[in-house]
Amino acid sequence: MANWQEAMQAEYESLVKTVKNNVFKLVKLPEGRDVVDNKWVFNLKRNSDGSVQRYKARLVARGFSQQPGVDFTETYTRL
Repeated sequence: MANWQEAMQAEYESLVKTVKNNVFKLVKLPEGRDVVDNKWVFNLKRNSDGSVQRYKARLVARGFSQQPGVDFTETYTRL
């Protein structure tokens, strides 16, 4: 369990770093807009012999809730 928590922490720190580097910006959710949900995706990276190389966690947007012509150009999500 600790390995997955470390992987999640690394992903979160990476996201925070992108905000600090102006890759994207945090803004208040405009009135009348819905938040795009997110979820954690976990994956084991393995060596050629089958041993675990590293634990990988990614926070991904669940964009299927977006509507064409309504909220495709701007994405709002919870971190």
